[in-house]
Amino acid sequence: MQDLDLANYADQAVQLATAWGLRILGAVALFVVGRMVAKWSRRVSRTGLENKLDPSLVRFFSSLIYYAIMVFVVLAVLARFGIQTASFVAVLGAASLAIGLAMQGTFSNFASGVMILIFRPFKLGDMVDIAGTSGVVKEIGLFSSVLHTVDNKRVIVPNSAVWGETITNYTANETRRVDMMFGVGYDDDLSVASKTIRRIVEAHPMVLDEPKPDVEVAELGDSSVNFAVRPWCKTTDFWRVRFDLHRSLKEGLEEAGCTIPFPQRDVHLHQVATD
Repeated sequence: MQDLDLANYADQAVQLATAWGLRILGAVALFVVGRMVAKWSRRVSRTGLENKLDPSLVRFFSSLIYYAIMVFVVLAVLARFGIQTASFVAVLGAASLAIGLAMQGTFSNFASGVMILIFRPFKLGDMVDIAGTSGVVKEIGLFSSVLHTVDNKRVIVPNSAVWGETITNYTANETRRVDMMFGVGYDDDLSVASKTIRRIVEAHPMVLDEPKPDVEVAELGDSSVNFAVRPWCKTTDFWRVRFDLHRSLKEGLEEAGCTIPFPQRDVHLHQVATD
């Protein structure tokens, strides 16, 4: 009788080991194949996106694909052992919701960073004005962008502030217009002033021939007749042209006999007769 019980236990053990062994082997095989598929998908996504997106975005999306596949693989492996995965999915969803609510500011920066890297309103080395800060773009990250101001300050701007505000890119185009205003006295000859300004502007080697510079009377000010002076130049020459013309136009107008007035006020005194 004891031998019969031992034989029965042995048969049950063999059946149990066979059943669980097959499950374990199936789970291992499923995990190995799933991991291979995840790695292959990550590699293919990197190859397909590397010429279309920023390298940081390529790494992020390829890693996201890899881990998403691995989550499904792990759930499938647990299901092989008869474990109910619905509870795991519910816990994972609740945890994701809690994390999302706690880090909504961070996710906002991340989403804005993705939009910046996809649509590329600016690139490294561009001179921009974003979120009230002007500077040269040194870094574009998933969560923030780094600017170096003209006085060499390092400014880190959250991407949500970048994407949510107006972006002015000063170096996106090859040419720029230099807008200046010069005033001459009301007693000056306007034709002489206009010819002098145009001659000096067109003689500057960095001013472009096309489009032609604009030199027009823009307004009659309180103390002067103001000319709008608008030459075009290459974007890289903008500040050099602006600085040079301010000096040369002042000197040229004075040599031509024009005055550059400053705000002034006439005071008239009336003597009141007293008894």
